[in-house]
Amino acid sequence: MIFLQKQNQNTPLYHKRMFVRIVKMSFHSKHIEDFQEIFEEKKEFIRNFNGCKLLELYQEKTNPEVFFTYSYWENDQDLENYRNSELFKSVWAKTKTFFNDKPQAWSVNKKTSLK
Repeated sequence: MIFLQKQNQNTPLYHKRMFVRIVKMSFHSKHIEDFQEIFEEKKEFIRNFNGCKLLELYQEKTNPEVFFTYSYWENDQDLENYRNSELFKSVWAKTKTFFNDKPQAWSVNKKTSLK
């Protein structure tokens, strides 16, 4: 979704684009349940954070230590506000102690979606 707004003749067009944030996390087996408990406890708060329109959690079928979160954000600033929030800081502080590998994250623009 792209919104274009022109304020006056000399002002450039500003883009506001919903995007998807994908985060890949890999956990020590002994911490999988701990992570899932934290996610279950905090998922509604994350989903209801200003600008977050969807939150999903996936677990890799062949490697149960690997999880992905997919979240849809209205714009970059909303994600940055979340990343700077006490909610994120508290969740991430706990979650990162469970990792067995460095997490990876991507912000991507959806190009096509079929149902």
